[in-house]
Amino acid sequence: MYTLSNRLKIFSVALIVLGLAAWLYSYSASHVTIEEVKVMLAEEASHGGGHEAAADTHAVSEDTHAATTDSHESEGHESADAHDDEHAEHVMHQIHNRPYSALYIAAFFFFMIALGVLAFYGIQYASQAGWSPVLFRVMEGITYYVLPGGLIVLAIALWAGDHIFIWMDPEVVAHDELIQNKSGWLNRSAFAIRGLIFLGGWSLYRYFSRKFSLAQDNADVNDNRNFKKNFRISAAFLVFYIYTESMMSWDWIMSVDPHWF
Repeated sequence: MYTLSNRLKIFSVALIVLGLAAWLYSYSASHVTIEEVKVMLAEEASHGGGHEAAADTHAVSEDTHAATTDSHESEGHESADAHDDEHAEHVMHQIHNRPYSALYIAAFFFFMIALGVLAFYGIQYASQAGWSPVLFRVMEGITYYVLPGGLIVLAIALWAGDHIFIWMDPEVVAHDELIQNKSGWLNRSAFAIRGLIFLGGWSLYRYFSRKFSLAQDNADVNDNRNFKKNFRISAAFLVFYIYTESMMSWDWIMSVDPHWF
């Protein structure tokens, strides 16, 4: 029987609380205005002051030439100001998106550990491996996180919305023909329904496989019925997994940038 000590549980809870506090701080710090972003960019640009001073000295020696091009420079300044505003707005959106993407990546990372173990667990039964039964209880414990972990990832994705997935922004879709052509697949309702189907199928396999595994432990030494049941459902699960994991990758990873697939 594998058990976790109270000290380890308390330590884990403390880390969760600490991580939550750190994320809340990053979330509050990310809500910057475009004026604050411009100040940040100006401070970063000021590190190149030595080069600017040298350029100024060179410019002074060419006052006559500069005087003849004032009108062109004024037009250039207007264009540069517009470009600077666009760049500052782009950086501001990136800063706003950071807490959401950081939370999503962390949740997805731990979820995929559990899902990967579930696939490996199914392979062991389908291949009738002889060495792995000693690890079945460990793998079953890890795969317990598939359902709650998947729901957390799905909830974060839907909550974050266009902070992670640009196709969830109606304004972007309205001006992007490529995303419009994929709107039958890339929409919130279909995204949520597919996610629930994926998680439902994976969790059902995990439930029945563990049920048959425990029953096999308590069965007569010559009674292999539960093992055969596990073999059959594991083979079916792997077929289901191959398709649904690929589709999940399209939704939860690749659709972050829907233009490249």
